[in-house]
Amino acid sequence: MAFLRLIRFKNLLIIVLLQLLLRYVLLMPMLEHYGLEPALSHLRFALLVLTTVFLAASGYVINDYFDIKTDLINRPSRVVAGQVFQRRTVLLWHVLFTFLGVFMGLFLAYITRKENYALMFILVPALLWYYSTTLKKQMLIGNLVISFMTAVVPYFVVSLEFAVLARVHGEAVLDTEACSMAWFWTTGFAFFAFASNLGREIIKDLEDVKGDAEAGCRTLPIEMGEPATRRLVAILHAALLLALWIVYAMVPQLRNSPLAFVYFLVLLTLPFLWLIFKVLKARSHSEYHRASQVSKLIMLAGILFVFVARSFFPL
Repeated sequence: MAFLRLIRFKNLLIIVLLQLLLRYVLLMPMLEHYGLEPALSHLRFALLVLTTVFLAASGYVINDYFDIKTDLINRPSRVVAGQVFQRRTVLLWHVLFTFLGVFMGLFLAYITRKENYALMFILVPALLWYYSTTLKKQMLIGNLVISFMTAVVPYFVVSLEFAVLARVHGEAVLDTEACSMAWFWTTGFAFFAFASNLGREIIKDLEDVKGDAEAGCRTLPIEMGEPATRRLVAILHAALLLALWIVYAMVPQLRNSPLAFVYFLVLLTLPFLWLIFKVLKARSHSEYHRASQVSKLIMLAGILFVFVARSFFPL
């Protein structure tokens, strides 16, 4: 259990679930709906998922490695690095996960002839290290970086598939309606992932304000104060909720779907409103932690919307 906490096993499962659902529940039926056969093999897709998981795990591990001081203040009963595992063991896990992620990523870039992926798979662990040592201590910058990297995950699935399709069918496939629809839905999921994760990251800063202050961090709650940060989180979630309903009103497929309306209302709107209320009322570490967990459930609900989107592309 300590090792699973170290690598944030639940978060890794969400990453895997997102990629699997996007490919097998939405992208593949969408391609078949438009008369295209998926070109990316299951084995290569599995390699992409493993690459993402190893790089994410390396980031979680190195984050715990550098966060021992603050974690001993914020959540002493759940500290793994330096308590359950020696620091050098934790660092070894980070090196191993990084090596596996980079190696698999470079191999994937080579066999798919997606050379720009090679640079990305090298930069990601470097950025995660820099985040853990420097960026996360800065006001908002660290939150934006992690949220951006979360939003990039859906693009891996689509860009790799269409890179292979373009090699098989020619560059003309990139100008088809199938490609535009794939990027439309992927952008929607990526935007939701970015905005909802940004809100959750700020809530986690509220949760960890005591330890962060001791460590000399300059997070939003420390620089702006908790009341102003709570209001900012509420505004951010309210803006995301408004954006969701604007998209719903503008997209005919959504607007004409009773299932989409019920999903937006029950599984997104009501939880968001509850979260906003709880964040504004929160004052203690435990209350912020509960709000953070609810935020994660909302992110999961956003991922599961892929089943509703799937109904728009009958075979």
